[in-house]
Amino acid sequence: MQYHQLGRTGLMVSQLCLGTMTWGEQNTGAEAHEQLDYALDSGINFIDSAELYPVPPRAETQGQTEIILGNWLAKHRKDRDKLVIATKICAVADWIPYIRDGHNRLDRKNIQTALDASLDRLQTDYIDLYQIHWPERDTNYFGKLDYYHAPDKDGIPIAETLNILGDMVQAGKIRHIGICNETPWGISAYLRAAQQNNLPRIVTIQNPYNLLNRTFEIGCAEFAHREQVGLLAYSPLGFGVLTGKYLQDARPANCRLTLFERFSRYTNPRGIKCTGAYVNLARDNQLDPAQMALAFVNSRPFLTSNIIGARTMEQLKSNIDSINIKLSKDILRSIDEIHRQQPNPCP
Repeated sequence: MQYHQLGRTGLMVSQLCLGTMTWGEQNTGAEAHEQLDYALDSGINFIDSAELYPVPPRAETQGQTEIILGNWLAKHRKDRDKLVIATKICAVADWIPYIRDGHNRLDRKNIQTALDASLDRLQTDYIDLYQIHWPERDTNYFGKLDYYHAPDKDGIPIAETLNILGDMVQAGKIRHIGICNETPWGISAYLRAAQQNNLPRIVTIQNPYNLLNRTFEIGCAEFAHREQVGLLAYSPLGFGVLTGKYLQDARPANCRLTLFERFSRYTNPRGIKCTGAYVNLARDNQLDPAQMALAFVNSRPFLTSNIIGARTMEQLKSNIDSINIKLSKDILRSIDEIHRQQPNPCP
């Protein structure tokens, strides 16, 4: 396993991070604990969760992922200081009215309530990386590309939210702060607020990044690199599409897109065509398509950690083995050629 520094802190995290969002929906607690044991033995020390999980989000299951992780942490207290545990707080969204009665403002009351609930579910005294799951303001995230300014939807000012999170750092409840699904302006606003008000700096940004969606490179990658706010890449396999298992309209049993039709971000015609090209490239070079896709993400200089998830142990083992694959210059050139022919087919 390889390790990267978390922002400008002295904390080192594994280049592969274990994602958890299937736990409590597609995976049982026992299956999740098996994944955790294997990941830990493989050198992974970084685990990412969220109060929202599992997905798809439902009132009946909300928080179960943190509970499953917390039950495992309770049995591994001797290893707690060796682990980097990340979780997230929801912002305002009309599709989760069951979380804090739909009043998910990034203000003091809601942050304290959410943080204490996550600490309780995780059975830990502190969270290493506490992340804003998406912006409270109305802006471009979750695949939205067009932008219309909506001043009535600006939400709690970023400086105010960061100040509250800074108080949580002072209280010892969290160690570091991260953001997710953010824009270049959002990154700059957090950095500016930290500098102007002597507040903690954000250390990571968790955005989607994969062969079908490289929009992070357009405005955020330079921030990540120059300001050491490294990328935590989520959906590195595009909901599993980049494995090739959904080509020719296949829908394998028990897979995410088979069970949940709402996850269509990476299956438009352009995305399917590009997926076919990437899968063929991998097979022509005796590579597993999923491992090639993960190895590409692992190769990016602005990456802090690549968040892998799995439904089965076979998938998890294969995903972790991607850390040992170094793509040749010829393969990287071929990847870029496919990308140039159809940039970001699934933003």
